[in-house]
This record gives sequence, C-alpha cells and structure tokens, in this order.
Amino acid sequence: FPDLRLMVDANGDYTLEDLKHLQELDAFNLMMIEQPLSYQDIYQHSLLQKELQTPICLDESIHSLEDAATAIALGACRVINIKQGRVGGLLESMRIASYCARHGIDAWSGGMDETGIGRAFNIHLQTAEGFSLPGDTSETKIYFDEDIVEPPVVLDRDGYIEIPAGPGLGVKVMPERVLKRSLHLERLV
Repeated sequence: FPDLRLMVDANGDYTLEDLKHLQELDAFNLMMIEQPLSYQDIYQHSLLQKELQTPICLDESIHSLEDAATAIALGACRVINIKQGRVGGLLESMRIASYCARHGIDAWSGGMDETGIGRAFNIHLQTAEGFSLPGDTSETKIYFDEDIVEPPVVLDRDGYIEIPAGPGLGVKVMPERVLKRSLHLERLV
C-alpha cells in the first residue's frame, strides 16, 4: 500500500464549505482529488487548490482547450483528465495534452464506458506525448460479456493493457455483434 498511488473522485459533490474535510485528505498523499466542486465553477476550484497540498484534477469542467487554458491560468488544478469524447476527439485531446505539458500540468485520459472501438481509441490516446499519468481504461469484461470488437481489452497479471496493434486502431469490428446489439426502428404511418 505505501507505494500504491491512490486518487479519489468526488464528482462535484463538495463545496468550499467542506474545506476542512478536503484538507484532511492531504494526510493520505493522494495522487489527486478529481472534480471536488461543481464542474461549472473553475474559479472556486482555484480558491480550493490554493488551500490543498493534494493536486486537484479537473474532469467534467474541461470541454475544450479554452477551458483547460482558463483552469491553468487561474491555478484551478494541477491535473486534467482529458476525455476525447467530451472535448471533441483526437486533435482537441492532443492540443489540450500539449498545452498541459507546456504549462507543467499533468494530463491523463479516462474512459466513459465505451465499446471496444472507443477503448482502443483511448488506449492509443493515453500513450501519446503529453499524457503524463496512466490512463483509466477497464477490461472489456467489466462492462460487456462480449464486445463488438476483437481482441477484447484484457489486463495482464501486472495490471497492464496491451496496446492494440494492426491497421487502424488495431481492433477488428465484428459486424454480427454490432447487428445483434442494434436497434431497428420502423416508422408506422
């Protein structure tokens, strides 16, 4: 345990009135506290970060490079979680990661319960330049009995995920699995 890096995710459930409680978390030498306050209030995160030793990670607050730049300029965080699906894809994710690196801010990428296509995309993104912390990608079996791609995402015994290799994202879409899970709509007139 002493060498295991831990973090907590508050999902915006605290306010500045909880300062004393949040300061108590400093004793645990956490890697970060993710999104302690409302995602809509970057300024209050800047006030909180000044009172904490533990780095604040902004997640839901970051929808674009402009959001990241504002947060960094205000000192609202020391870590940013870049979710490619929320920020607009690969190019915006890379711009944000590069901006973070230039400004001494750690960047990492978390998942949002994607299918294997999105997971493969995230794994490649998480290994790109500018991402300084390990990514947050779960094994396929956590969410799906059978994914729509092969191979599935699997953790090895040391907790590592193999980066998919091959054409495109390195995974093969299984059309029959996509069809099996598709909704077919018919319009009745």
